[in-house]
Amino acid sequence: MKIILETKRLILRELNIDDAESFYKLNLNVNVIRYTGDSAFNSIDAAKEFLENYQDYKLNGYGRWAVINKENNKFIGWCGLKYDEMKQETDIGFRFFEEEWNKGYATESAQACLNYGFEKLHLKRVIGRAMKENKNSIKVLEKIGLEYEKDAELAGKEAVIYKIERNG
Repeated sequence: MKIILETKRLILRELNIDDAESFYKLNLNVNVIRYTGDSAFNSIDAAKEFLENYQDYKLNGYGRWAVINKENNKFIGWCGLKYDEMKQETDIGFRFFEEEWNKGYATESAQACLNYGFEKLHLKRVIGRAMKENKNSIKVLEKIGLEYEKDAELAGKEAVIYKIERNG
């Protein structure tokens, strides 16, 4: 288990195939994936296959990370940075089980990932994408310092892109 960073309440570590069942269950909830453009995995095996083939760590040195609650060592979601080769940009994203919403985990983990991106990875710019209807995700992006950049389209729906830039 490769730990990437820790916050007061959370451990962020690389995803692995042992996370397949949790990963599968996370995407089963329509409320969790409502604003993502993603669909649920067909099975735990499909989630396992996705995780087995997840190459972001190897290709880019970072990616989406499992978020573990320190109090009970439970997988509560994921958060992290993702490099888009075509757009030559890094975005921040997060997804949590519905029962973990409104506890500050998205903000806490996203802030830690953003700091990691600027301080350890020396990124110059990070963006965040959210569907316009997803007010809670937009609020998280604003709390961690991203500012509105432009309107966009995400999975065929109206979306917004937020950004933050650092020099040096």
